[in-house]
Amino acid sequence: METEKRGVVLREGFLVKRGHVVPNWKARWFVMMPDKLLYYKYEGGRRDSCQRGQIPLKDCEITCPYLEHENRPLVFKLRTKNGVDHFLEACSRGERDEWADGITTAVNKLQTDGGGTVANQQDPCGVHLQSVNLSKVLESMYDVHSGINMNNHVEHGSTYSNCFSGSAVVDWLVFMQLALTRVDAVTLASALLEEGFLRTVGMKSVEALRTGGEQFMDDSTALYSFSDSLKKRGIVKAETSLSAVERSGEVIKRGFLLKQGHRRKNWKVRLFVLRSEPAFLHYYDPTKDDVSPAGGFSLRGCLVSSLNDNGVPLGVKGNVQGNLFKIITQSDTHYFIQAPTQQDKVDWIEAIREQT
Repeated sequence: METEKRGVVLREGFLVKRGHVVPNWKARWFVMMPDKLLYYKYEGGRRDSCQRGQIPLKDCEITCPYLEHENRPLVFKLRTKNGVDHFLEACSRGERDEWADGITTAVNKLQTDGGGTVANQQDPCGVHLQSVNLSKVLESMYDVHSGINMNNHVEHGSTYSNCFSGSAVVDWLVFMQLALTRVDAVTLASALLEEGFLRTVGMKSVEALRTGGEQFMDDSTALYSFSDSLKKRGIVKAETSLSAVERSGEVIKRGFLLKQGHRRKNWKVRLFVLRSEPAFLHYYDPTKDDVSPAGGFSLRGCLVSSLNDNGVPLGVKGNVQGNLFKIITQSDTHYFIQAPTQQDKVDWIEAIREQT
């Protein structure tokens, strides 16, 4: 565990932060200390030594998930003691919840150490489960402004329109303060399914219900929709068949990595998504969303190799941080990538090799 100048580092990694003055999204390197979050900028493939800002954690309030940003379901919000809101986005639900859990633990410890008591220690991504009327829950879910977002989803090459994933339903129920925990949200969603307010869509959710397994799945690849008796809400643009096939595989791994550009040779933080059957690696611009890839390629016939951090390898530009690896596609295109840590590099190389 590294130590910053002012204390012990509890956690560190990339998060995407929304700006205060200009409301755009930028990838920043965050370092969590016992009493604050520090964040830094990456320049030329290397972490800037100059701290760009900090978020004090004492008496901080956390909202997780925070679902008011369309196409950004992985955002959580921090409100400081002075009422300043910070919106942060992780690369996956697991990462989001781990950051939220760590921050909540730090905030609670600061309260306890300060002589106070923690009145309501609870799931950082949950609120109290209420007695609810299922018809009212359905009405809220269907609301055009605050209801659950419906989109196109791809499963095994087939595109399903006007639907949502099981994990999106659970996120929404927690955010709307209808459930304390994700387990409670699954119970509530199961009741909606059993009463015919929701229906299964696609193979995964249909098969789970048919075989008597999980009635409702808190899963980003299990699809559901409103019952056919409800009118369709909104119009969803159909995806192209090629894009649908490329992104129809199961998501194996997600994470922030630095990628060197092919033309300008500059380094940018990108959200990488690894899929199998078919095996593809896509990357997204985290300042936008994870709907339309900035690029990607098939892993069939690819070669992936670790690069030595001593010196600058041939083809690599800039004063890089390290943890480099290279992917050569079947068409002989070379991708140079940096992982945040040595272990991340090893994990990504192993995961990619399993798909090649």
